[in-house]
Amino acid sequence: MSYNTKFKVSVFILAYNQEKYIAQTIEAILAQNTNFEFNLIIGEDCSTDTTLDIIKGYQKNNPNRIKVVTSDKNVGLIENFIRTIKACDGKYIAICDGDDYWIDQNKLQTQVDFLEENPDYSLVFTDKNDLYTDGTLISPTLTKADTTIFADLVKSNYIPSVTVLFKNVFYNKNLPNWLGKYPYGDWPVYLMLLKDGGKIKYIKLITANYRKDAGITTSLRKDPSRVIKVNLSILQDIYKDIQFKTNKKEIKLSINQHKMALMKAENKAKHYLSALNILKSLVFKMPTHKLLRHYFRSLLVRK
Repeated sequence: MSYNTKFKVSVFILAYNQEKYIAQTIEAILAQNTNFEFNLIIGEDCSTDTTLDIIKGYQKNNPNRIKVVTSDKNVGLIENFIRTIKACDGKYIAICDGDDYWIDQNKLQTQVDFLEENPDYSLVFTDKNDLYTDGTLISPTLTKADTTIFADLVKSNYIPSVTVLFKNVFYNKNLPNWLGKYPYGDWPVYLMLLKDGGKIKYIKLITANYRKDAGITTSLRKDPSRVIKVNLSILQDIYKDIQFKTNKKEIKLSINQHKMALMKAENKAKHYLSALNILKSLVFKMPTHKLLRHYFRSLLVRK
């Protein structure tokens, strides 16, 4: 279906039990300085606090700009993600979770201008500060590569979602069933977008504060082994997905790299049998000397 011609950007927001933060998130988005119209698509997952009431208050004052996607029962993070991104009807999509907030009032304008002027790019992102619950703010070094492609991103997700803007190819589109298995959807969505050759632009600006200890997936991201396992499973699913048929070489390489990382993590956790099984699965897929060197080094890393 065609996009809503009124809105250049749909700002995609997921919210659940974020009554302490959601107002700041919405206020910072509404404060954006743009020469185009944008809307807010808020996926509210049946919060048990006052999050929905706060959102409805903003919607009442901005009825044509704020759309709330919700239901009478909690559907979970990934289902909320899927239904919300499908409801985004702008030409571009920006992401800002309900506990993060933008600090650059020109963020959207800067990013839209770039994509409008550079049609060979499909996605643009910036950088963010990490904000901890004690108020500590850690700024990045702004050293990411200027331009990257699918082959780079399939190795790991280096894009802070709170800073991203990308072409909308997901409006009313059915996403693959396998996506519903996972605790997050941003990385797979970027890969779907970029599989046919669009480029990624990194602009060296800090445009957002990311709450490091408050996100819905915080507990997962504190366990490196679990993150590797989730990402490995995602890679295995996209490898089997027909829409990625021209990207199999890059995906397979990343699968092997993730298996090596998992082997190291399992040895570090003293899960030696699991690590040995991973080693066996890689024997005919990588140079033996490189594989064994990595394996034995991982046995020495215990801290």
